[in-house]
Amino acid sequence: MNYTFDTRVQELKHKVLKEIAKSYYQGTLNDDFFDIPKKIVPGPKPTMRCCIYKERAIVLERMKLALGGSKEIDNIVEVIKVACDECPLGGYEVSDRCRGCIAHRCQKACHRDAIKFDDKTHAAVIDKEKCINCGMCAKACQYNAIQNYLRPCEQACKVHAISMGEDNAAKIDDEKCIQCGACVYQCPFGAIMDKSYIKEAIDIFKDSEYGKKYPVVAIVAPAISTQFKYGTLGQVATGLHKLGYSEIVEAALGADMVAYNEAKELAEKGFLTSSCCPTFVEYIKKNFPTLIEHISTNLSPMATIAKWIKEHYPATKIMFIGPCISKKKEIMLDRVKPYVDVTLTFEELQALFDAQDIDISVLEESPFDNASYFGRIFARSRGITDAVREGLKEHGIEFDYQPIAADGIENCRLALLKAKAGTKEFNFIEGMACPGGCIGGPCSLSHEVRNKADVDKYGMEAKSQTIVDSLKKLEK
Repeated sequence: MNYTFDTRVQELKHKVLKEIAKSYYQGTLNDDFFDIPKKIVPGPKPTMRCCIYKERAIVLERMKLALGGSKEIDNIVEVIKVACDECPLGGYEVSDRCRGCIAHRCQKACHRDAIKFDDKTHAAVIDKEKCINCGMCAKACQYNAIQNYLRPCEQACKVHAISMGEDNAAKIDDEKCIQCGACVYQCPFGAIMDKSYIKEAIDIFKDSEYGKKYPVVAIVAPAISTQFKYGTLGQVATGLHKLGYSEIVEAALGADMVAYNEAKELAEKGFLTSSCCPTFVEYIKKNFPTLIEHISTNLSPMATIAKWIKEHYPATKIMFIGPCISKKKEIMLDRVKPYVDVTLTFEELQALFDAQDIDISVLEESPFDNASYFGRIFARSRGITDAVREGLKEHGIEFDYQPIAADGIENCRLALLKAKAGTKEFNFIEGMACPGGCIGGPCSLSHEVRNKADVDKYGMEAKSQTIVDSLKKLEK
């Protein structure tokens, strides 16, 4: 293995996915099922937990999620409760910075009577039974002595969908969750994980006789330009062919189609929010329902190009590969379901490579060029903005284009609040849930590097430098 992961949690997740895929390829999964935890946690000493038996029990739960998780839970993201028992309780606490002052502003600010004072030290004490974590006491304290010690998963979730359950384990409110996946990457114990459909992908490979019986197409997200640094994109393409994909199509080609159509729709309607990021769309639907009518009617780039392929080649099976968890939810939508069969992440693709002993660094290169510069830069923040501007230009449309690019849910929220208030500052919102855009996706091989320059370099390498040139390829 000539690559490294950011954390041991990610490495453990990879080991599980790899062993599941390897056994399923070989047809021995049922026989190996209870041996896999022993292989991953051989013992005799535990590496991270109190004992190897608990470690193996957690691995077993990871395996269940790697095989699709609970059918009773509709969410793509699930909590592994047995792994979520070592996080300290979160919430507001008084630190040793408290001076026991006589002003008692913190107590005055609390409307729940949750703050008392120690008789000896005179320091403030928070009654956890009464506290609702509103934070008013922290704002009032002049010594900054009251801090909000949120659990990492709660801090990562910007829509407040995670709380502490009665068993002290993390609990996800599916009504609020937008499947951004931030909690999956941020949990230090790996106690939150996305469901995997790697088994369904292998089923398609086997049933198609690895692309010989019917075509199996990989639609690859442009964020791949920042991944698989131990090989070239051409070598990744060859690796995909070795897995059983008949054709590799850039999702960026779908992005070209979207940018061209979205530019025209924006000019017709006067105000629009992008529809490329399924998490951003879900965020609007759940938190800004009055803005739903302004969401672009275009399918995402993935779904757009998948629809075109299915309409022209109905027998084809299509898999999307990218850094995104919410894509797994998107393909369950009625308007997308007919076009995309399986979604895989970059993490899962690496697991498939390793399960089949495919080292892309030693492979020859295969062609990897479907899209334009503008379709490829969808992977980073402001990419959609620039592509829509180009779309207006190539349509020959005169329009006073005033875009705003928002990456990360907090920035998206600020832009949407202004739109809800009727601002005239902008007439197009590019919304991307992940910091930096898709290159900051939760299921990237590396989350630490969000290199915009890699995306731009990938864009400049495209043979088609205009959207129209790229779309002409579809005519052929």
